[in-house]
Amino acid sequence: MDNPRKLALESLVKSDSQGCFTNIEINTVLKRAKMEKADSSLYTLLYLGVTEKRLYLDYVIGQYSKTKIKDIDTETLNAIRLGLYQLIFTDRIPDYSAVDESVNLAPKRSKGFVNAILRSFLRNKKHVSLPSDIWERTSLEASIPMELIDLFRSSYGDEIALSLLRYNSKDYDLSLRVNTLKTTSQEVFDCLADLGFAPEYSKYDCNIIKCGATIGEIADLIDTGKVFVQDESSRVCSLAVGAKKGERVADVCACPGGKTFSVSIDMENEGEVVASDLHKNKLSLVEKGAKRLGIDIIKVKEQNAKEYVSEYDGYFDRVLCDVPCSGLGVIFKKPDIKYKPIDNILSLPSVQYDILSNASKYVKKGGYLIYSTCTLCKEENENNVLKFLEENKDFEYVDFSIGEICSQNGMYTFLPHITDTDGFFIAKLAKK
Repeated sequence: MDNPRKLALESLVKSDSQGCFTNIEINTVLKRAKMEKADSSLYTLLYLGVTEKRLYLDYVIGQYSKTKIKDIDTETLNAIRLGLYQLIFTDRIPDYSAVDESVNLAPKRSKGFVNAILRSFLRNKKHVSLPSDIWERTSLEASIPMELIDLFRSSYGDEIALSLLRYNSKDYDLSLRVNTLKTTSQEVFDCLADLGFAPEYSKYDCNIIKCGATIGEIADLIDTGKVFVQDESSRVCSLAVGAKKGERVADVCACPGGKTFSVSIDMENEGEVVASDLHKNKLSLVEKGAKRLGIDIIKVKEQNAKEYVSEYDGYFDRVLCDVPCSGLGVIFKKPDIKYKPIDNILSLPSVQYDILSNASKYVKKGGYLIYSTCTLCKEENENNVLKFLEENKDFEYVDFSIGEICSQNGMYTFLPHITDTDGFFIAKLAKK
């Protein structure tokens, strides 16, 4: 059997050296590794946990190591991080086990160094001296870089930013979209209840069911196309599209396809849905997903969303632009995102605006344009929409209400600490 701590160390080293996405790495490792369920859970906890708390862990290491962080090799550094994470953030792993296992994982040349730091931390009763400044302290406790904190503060003000940064999403339930082409919400609900997963209906839509299962535990429901994973905020976005049977709909940044599937099901598999994306290899996932779900109205197209397609001019009843974004709304699930260079974020709004402007040409008169992101940055969200409305007088905002969601000026932002969903932004516009 594979050692979950060793696999976690290997994934952490890979993340540092290659910049891999945590969700993809976890799926890859769990598919190939030979582990019992408990060990698979431990691997996921340690890999995600160390990634999530990296800033805080490195701060602690800085207090107990005479060697600067930048001078510690990646494998040794991550062995220390693993040990500290277990000592600080887990309560079921004995301290001696956390230390011994981490020392065993360390390279031979640095075992003594790793042992010294971890045992010094224990001798000092796990004491950590944190900064007195509330934002510096919050940055460490949340392990979110100060430059992102400044971005949240400028977008939402200090009070909301602080609440957002202190939000803990570890208890996220799996959110499942019921495929009503194949089954009913009641049938899926009863199935999940029989399996002991305590399902509950979403407060936004009865065709979303939340439960405490893992994807592996409900593989049969997914493989047979009765459900697929879709966060509540994403589902509200597809509902805001408002697609009806027989209409023409475009999803110009479609991959991996969740909203495309959801909209097609809302249309009862009648009409036309064009799912385009820049990456051809990802479109195959949309095709496979549609087949599994029994959807045959989706046409995939390899297309740069910024490039104009004349045949689509004024062709669609509804156009969805779920544009590439910084992903700051899902850093609670995908912690690797928060360590990306801030310059990557600052360059995005212009790209997003170009996509929105181009896609607007495909909307017929009386049709609708929906703009969405999974980020919490006003430069990428509200500011882009307001700029578009200022420069395109033939469009106007349309308010929408879904469940307890009510937009203002056609826009709504899901703040995770309030909605307990992914951070998400939706804007709905109509062509006059």
